[in-house]
Amino acid sequence: MEAAHQPVPGATQPLSGATRPVSGATLSVESPQQMQELGRRLAKILRPGDLVMLTGELGAGKTTLTRGLGEGLGVRGAVTSPTFVIARVHPSLVGGPALVHVDAYRLGGGLDEMEDLDLDVSLPESVVVVEWGDGKVEELTDDRLHLLIHRVTGDTDDDRRTVVLRGIGARWAEDDLARL
Repeated sequence: MEAAHQPVPGATQPLSGATRPVSGATLSVESPQQMQELGRRLAKILRPGDLVMLTGELGAGKTTLTRGLGEGLGVRGAVTSPTFVIARVHPSLVGGPALVHVDAYRLGGGLDEMEDLDLDVSLPESVVVVEWGDGKVEELTDDRLHLLIHRVTGDTDDDRRTVVLRGIGARWAEDDLARL
């Protein structure tokens, strides 16, 4: 995996008259194994209260990355797509934060529909990962890590992906995401 050390477009974002710092990096991932390894490396910098949003087409590697996060966090249970159950909680086996894995694909509404999952209650002591969370979970916290996973589309079995990491808010202002 190579990190492209480029500035992130929109280095600040408006928030009620103020700005939120944005940090970031762009990485090239060549295989599902590398995507899982990225998750394991990312787990080393995550802490309780972190919200991670994953955006990408079907088959982009969101669940594969989350599987690596689960391994890196040392959680119980196989990390699989929670599409039909909406959310799964994986407790820590090593005294760290639990992993709450949410798939918001089938949820049409915004935060109102997500409130039934009690993510606001889980967030302070867990790492919450939300697939397809754009426009649905941003209000949970001012600080979040957003990963956009781009894959080659069309008639190909190419495993290459480009992963754009954007750390939004004070939590991520000092973190050098390019070192992943």
